[in-house]
Amino acid sequence: MSRLLRSLLFVPGNNQRFLEKAKTLSSDIVCFDLEDSVPVEEKKFARDLIKKALEERQQYQAEIYVRTNSPVSGLVGDDLAAVVQKGLDGIVIPKVNNAGEIKKIERILAGLEKKRRLAKIELVASIESAEGVVNSYLIASSSRRVSALVFGVFDLLNDLGVEYTKRAEGARYARAKIPIDARAAGKYALDAIWQDLNDADGLEKDCAVARDLGYAGKTIIHPNQIQAVHGVFHPASHEIEWAKKVINAYESAKKMRKGATKVEEKMIDEVHYKRAKALLASVGSKQ
Repeated sequence: MSRLLRSLLFVPGNNQRFLEKAKTLSSDIVCFDLEDSVPVEEKKFARDLIKKALEERQQYQAEIYVRTNSPVSGLVGDDLAAVVQKGLDGIVIPKVNNAGEIKKIERILAGLEKKRRLAKIELVASIESAEGVVNSYLIASSSRRVSALVFGVFDLLNDLGVEYTKRAEGARYARAKIPIDARAAGKYALDAIWQDLNDADGLEKDCAVARDLGYAGKTIIHPNQIQAVHGVFHPASHEIEWAKKVINAYESAKKMRKGATKVEEKMIDEVHYKRAKALLASVGSKQ
């Protein structure tokens, strides 16, 4: 597992200015949002804006994901039909309760990919309920497409009937369990957002706790949080070594006119190569 997932920045999908600004941001993932930040009456408008933004994919520095609406919303099918296209690197599914929801979405996604002649698109499952926490390992291991789990603290606490505080005592068990389940399934875990934009010290401390729990990075809601998050979630030595192996193997394969190769019995291709290059670049720039 060698990949930069220090930061996933949510960007409201109905805000043209924010979508444009995201082109210059250095977060590892920019996630165009169709869920919580978009009112029901603006969902279609947001889908259209995101579709246009994906057509300008080459102008964005980060990987591009889209967060759909939840499986129980009845909107996921329309979301996927609108945004699944060339330029989309991954999809975040919010409020996943069980593996069956992922399987259903995977079938829809596979059909769109086949029809539109696209490579497989990754899925990230956000765990935001008591049921989701109980099933988090099964969710993480339900599909090879699932690359990571996200810990969603606010909806979880709401499900538990617990008031949110910065310490989030009611979510302590879930916060510790999710990265363990993700790791057991061979996947990454991303920590919940830090809501207080004026508490930079609190953000850094919260990131340090998440890092020590086994999270690879953090979901964020403002560009000003990127630098602090990257300062805490830096690549480990084994990730750096793996990235070097990927780069060396892929470059050797390219000289032999091969588009893919193996590293320690794992298939790698251009996507893995680009991610490995980005990881080594991040070490060099100390971000």
